[in-house]
Amino acid sequence: MSDGKNAAEMKQHSFSAEVGQLLDLVVHSLYSDREIFLRELVANAADAMDKRRFEALTSPALSLPEAPSIHIKADKKAKTITLSDDGLGMSPEELTQNLGTIARSGTKAFGEKLSNAKPEDRPNLIGQFGVGFYSAFMVADKVDVISRRAGEDVAARWVSEGKGSYSLGPAERAHAGTDITLHIKDDAEEFLDPWRLRSIIRKWADHIAWPVVLHEPDEDGKEKEETINEGKALWLRPKSEITSEDYTEFYRHTVRAFDEPYATLHWKAEGTVEFASLLFLPGARPFDFMEQSSRESRIHLHVRRMFITDEANLVPNWLRFVQGVVDTDDLPLNVSREMLQSTPVLARIRKAVTKRVISEVKKRAQEGGEAFTGFWNNFGLVIKEGLWEDSEHRQEIAEFARFHSTHDDELTTLDDYISRMKPEQETIYYLVGDNLNALKASAQLEGFRARGLEVLLLSDAVDSFWPDRLHSYKDKTFRSVAQAHGELEKFAPEAEEQGDAANVEKLTPALKDALGEAVKEVRSTVRLTGSAVVLASEGGPDLAMQRLMRRSGQEMPALPPVLEINPRHPLICALAERAEKGESVAEHARILLDLARVQEGEALPDPSGFARTLAGLLAGTVTA
Repeated sequence: MSDGKNAAEMKQHSFSAEVGQLLDLVVHSLYSDREIFLRELVANAADAMDKRRFEALTSPALSLPEAPSIHIKADKKAKTITLSDDGLGMSPEELTQNLGTIARSGTKAFGEKLSNAKPEDRPNLIGQFGVGFYSAFMVADKVDVISRRAGEDVAARWVSEGKGSYSLGPAERAHAGTDITLHIKDDAEEFLDPWRLRSIIRKWADHIAWPVVLHEPDEDGKEKEETINEGKALWLRPKSEITSEDYTEFYRHTVRAFDEPYATLHWKAEGTVEFASLLFLPGARPFDFMEQSSRESRIHLHVRRMFITDEANLVPNWLRFVQGVVDTDDLPLNVSREMLQSTPVLARIRKAVTKRVISEVKKRAQEGGEAFTGFWNNFGLVIKEGLWEDSEHRQEIAEFARFHSTHDDELTTLDDYISRMKPEQETIYYLVGDNLNALKASAQLEGFRARGLEVLLLSDAVDSFWPDRLHSYKDKTFRSVAQAHGELEKFAPEAEEQGDAANVEKLTPALKDALGEAVKEVRSTVRLTGSAVVLASEGGPDLAMQRLMRRSGQEMPALPPVLEINPRHPLICALAERAEKGESVAEHARILLDLARVQEGEALPDPSGFARTLAGLLAGTVTA
């Protein structure tokens, strides 16, 4: 530290006009999270270490000391945090240039200087703007910098309270590098706790190449040192050097998970945009996955090993279960490094990452087996969101998507479904509901089963939406069985139908008169073999979609269903005889409609009335 003589020689300077205008903005508006200050200062320290290592290639006298590192020490009594590095350091002139002028970054100038250097010789320079240092004033009311440039004998001190001016003068430092001391504000004392500093480093700078050493007192009051960053950027190492255990350890450390990853994607993209990526398809679904409020991806975006954000949306929302890291040297950032600029580079990274993930899922789907079935059971519901919202990849998703169907209890693909279609069949039939077991027992399926027509059974909420958006697959259109009136007549039953069909010419109008506006129409159907009635929908969303929209609070205009009756069912035959005789079927009509509603899982408009009417009819049957 500087002595009294050096302190007396400190000279006051005004910040450049730009600093005077923007410092308040940097401190109060640029960063949304105060803890970012530590990331920025560690990033600058890492830059300085990289610079010194690079310059030592041509000037051995500038070589780094043995075991170079970045040191952080908090002094609760003095209310200070000091960061020290063994980097290139700054001369007095460079302190003025780099800390006295906003948006003049020593790192940026240094990067321009290296424009003709060989790629393998270039250090990983993180700070591309000159404002990161000023984030220190979010937590400090005074910042004290002592720096000595490698190869020079003198050190200099820079001091400012961030109020329009700074002081500069001579100082003493035993070796090259920089010390930054923050005098912490009263409302930022949380950052004096070693555990808080440790958590920030592990969040933002866990994988930078240089060791970050935290100094803190032990139980005896003596100072101890602990390297708190992981330091290994596993994604930058050759795959040949990494074991499956390494991948699993990294996955668990990064994702905070305990399972084994189902698939590991490790590659380096080269060309117009370069980045390294290490991504994982999880082996288990997180317990709170479906309750998470955000539908956005949480892949970690790094720039030169430094964590920037997990909100870059590097894959579509329907792939949000993908975990891992993407690291690039090419991505321009805005001045705060918290929000990314909308650049073609980021768009190309997103496109390349999404393409690679989809390719891996498709490959795993082709392999099939219990492993992919387990993966689909964990994340298929989310993947199917892509059938609805992702027009670019919709057909690709349809290729590997899995569905339950009436064929058997195993999941099926659309290709397998098509391979089992009847020669004259041009439609992929599906039924949507809330519960798979209820779907399997639905009366809607009776006529399709009788004709050997396979039906997809869709029980997830998103299944109500995507069939209309996908519309067709390999020239086969999708059709809800609830809207397939008349199509079954093209297919002959595989077994002789039981019983004679009643003449319902008088019954159907009688039922319609009794039900009035509650139904759009009453008609005979061949869709039933064992049930008496079923509901159908025409001219709007099918029944499942209507229920979903009502449950979600959306306004749903009244769309009366069609009541279809089975002319071979004994109850319908009996009612047909009553109608032929001119007897009333009004009470029976309401019971039939409510029975059809119950079959569909619909709420009855008058449960008590249904119970009374049904009890009365049963009583009449018993007494008769």
